[in-house]
Amino acid sequence: MAAIPYPAAVGATVDPMRLKHKATRHLKERFIELVLMSCGLVAVFTTVAITVILVYESIGFFSFVSVWDFITGTVWTPLFSNPQYGILPLISGTLTITFIAMLVAVPMGTVISIYLSEFAPHHVREVVKPALELIQAVPTIVFGYFALLFVTPLLQATILPNLPGFNMLVPGLVIGVATIPTIASLSEDAMRAVPMAMREGAYAMGGNKMQVALTVVMPAAISGVVAAYVLAAARAIGETMIVAIAAGQNANFSFNPLDAAATLTAYIAQVSMGDLEHGSVGYRSIFAAGLVLLLMTLVLNLAGHFLRRRYRKAY
Repeated sequence: MAAIPYPAAVGATVDPMRLKHKATRHLKERFIELVLMSCGLVAVFTTVAITVILVYESIGFFSFVSVWDFITGTVWTPLFSNPQYGILPLISGTLTITFIAMLVAVPMGTVISIYLSEFAPHHVREVVKPALELIQAVPTIVFGYFALLFVTPLLQATILPNLPGFNMLVPGLVIGVATIPTIASLSEDAMRAVPMAMREGAYAMGGNKMQVALTVVMPAAISGVVAAYVLAAARAIGETMIVAIAAGQNANFSFNPLDAAATLTAYIAQVSMGDLEHGSVGYRSIFAAGLVLLLMTLVLNLAGHFLRRRYRKAY
């Protein structure tokens, strides 16, 4: 089959109209760029707007409540006749449940991601991964009632007969299970992105699959794995319905997982559905709690960003 000659190769002239400046073409490109930039700025604008609202409403709250008492107080009773606004009980409940959730999600999600990336046959991976991600489609309120009506009675009947009906242990375990797909899916994607040449070189040196997975693939994909951990922790911190249903509404300054507690998100949901007067100190307390939650997730994301940069440079 003869090759089709290019116009330049046979001395043909190029139509000058093709290279002529067209205003309409540049206007279309500028319009598309503007649309794409606007879509990208939506997330930035939303974040800035949320931050501004939280800060503005929190200023009104702190005009009535001392900042020092807010961050050091151990009693949180803003809805009582003698209100006290110590945020530490909500922080302790949030951190305890998040810690329990990560104790469940991190090892199980990591093991699943290693199996799917390095050991599972292709047909198994194509079935297991979508099935695992279907867990994320389950509404969190279903997880909440599952924790309250199934997991709590199961633990009371088998392991912890003195476990209260509302506690931090069960919602932490259920949130951990609900967070496993986030870690497993993102970590598996990061591991699959590791070049095959690195695996082949390790196999050529005599390594087996487990050695290659743990000493070659995991270190090379560690930045993506850490990002998965951070995202999972942020989801655990921001979980609302599971803790609102299974952990109780009692703001208790305790790190004992067997105690009932309230979290930042559960308190915000509780007050938002209540009858507090708009603009009152009790109503504005949800914005102060939201600001604390925003700062916690900000610190978490900054820590994750620092770890990703550090490991990326190391490997």
